[in-house]
Amino acid sequence: MSARQLAKRIALGLATIAVIPALVSFRLRAAFVGRDRALEGSTQALALVPGLTGQYLRRAFLSRTLVACHPSATIEFGTIFSSTGARLDEHVYVGPRCHLGLVHIERDVLIAAGVHIPSGGHIHGTVDSAVPFREQPLHRTLVTIGAGAWVGSASVVMADVGPNTIVGAGAVVTRPLPADVLAGGVPARVITQRRRSDEAPS
Repeated sequence: MSARQLAKRIALGLATIAVIPALVSFRLRAAFVGRDRALEGSTQALALVPGLTGQYLRRAFLSRTLVACHPSATIEFGTIFSSTGARLDEHVYVGPRCHLGLVHIERDVLIAAGVHIPSGGHIHGTVDSAVPFREQPLHRTLVTIGAGAWVGSASVVMADVGPNTIVGAGAVVTRPLPADVLAGGVPARVITQRRRSDEAPS
């Protein structure tokens, strides 16, 4: 084991110890307000810790509260989670000030700053206009960001994004996007097909 690997392992162990109070608080609050609301409050607090220290603390906490958070995932300052059903795979990068709901972010995905990925496009019920939105039933849908995708700054993603697809900055994804494309706009549409390096030009 190299010195760098040892240092990372020690840092992760220290971060795990440091988040024990946050984990205890999360479990106590989850018993009263539910796991998702408790998670949102906990990640609001942990989101304020800057730098490398914050990355380690968030990773240590989320690996014990989400469905999955890989040890190689990076979650930057200001990012808030609202669903314990979220999943972060290997080498995921989530930039600063993101809001993430029920999402599966597959390996090697880059999420830029200020991206919102709510739990689908129809979270609140809208059928009965006589009932306030806050009282209508919630309907959460898993949004999957495919392996190797890159989601640009300030995007809103409410539908699946295919592997190796680029979502341009400021785009609003309302329908699923296929693999290996560049998409942008409001609502997002496919702009061009991306070509693999092992493909012959047409």
